[in-house]
Amino acid sequence: MTEIVMQWWLAYLGVGIFVGFFAGLLGIGGGTLLVPLMVFLFTAQDFSSERILHLAIGTSLASIIFTSLSSIRAHHARRAILWPTVRQSAGYLVAGTFLGSFFAESLNPSVLAGLFVIFAGYASAQLILDFKPKPTRSLPKSVGMGIGSGAVGIISSFVGIGGGVITIPLMVMHNVPMRNAIGTSAALGFPIALAGGLGYVWNGLGNSHLPPFSFGYVYLPALIGIVIGTFITVPIGAKVAHSIPVSRLKRIFAIILMFLAIDMFINIFLTK
Repeated sequence: MTEIVMQWWLAYLGVGIFVGFFAGLLGIGGGTLLVPLMVFLFTAQDFSSERILHLAIGTSLASIIFTSLSSIRAHHARRAILWPTVRQSAGYLVAGTFLGSFFAESLNPSVLAGLFVIFAGYASAQLILDFKPKPTRSLPKSVGMGIGSGAVGIISSFVGIGGGVITIPLMVMHNVPMRNAIGTSAALGFPIALAGGLGYVWNGLGNSHLPPFSFGYVYLPALIGIVIGTFITVPIGAKVAHSIPVSRLKRIFAIILMFLAIDMFINIFLTK
């Protein structure tokens, strides 16, 4: 059993190295890439189909706790994080994420997928075409920020992401510079991942059909491998983010966002 786990651990390490670069580059926790990769690897290991998605999401959120810390350090060193926005949003993000994790099992994925596909398509088109928001548009104040942050937390807990694919386009649409949006998103990913990860651990404790070395819905061998891998490449990605033109950074993010929207649409609506 130990030898088998070690073989797969090397695969998790490789996943972490791959995902960590984009997490640092784009200020995303990496969940949008991690969840489908974890589903693929867990399926290959013949884990129970009833628990694969929950394990993938829970493990993804748990890994983002550590990935975001590395990303925060790298972006803070370059003064790219809007800390007042982080402080204003963090509590609502935690509440929304923790709440959402308790309803994840009963969610109809088609509804959420449809909303995400519409938003992602609209946001990526804006970034690719470089639409300029009205100069007077800015981030909402306390009430609007609270509602929006809570909604981002709920959605993040449903699909196992750190929220960057949602928060970055929203901030850019409100005249936040791209590099500041990326750095701030990295910081916002920590409370989302912490609340969501704890929620998935709690809900998974004592459940049947979980593989050995699981802690709730977090698979520990995958978590360890991913975290080590991301620590290697997150700083590299953050360095690249602050050295390439902003227009190119926008296009990279927009292409990935569009790809994710198309992939989710195919998996939810066309694959039966």
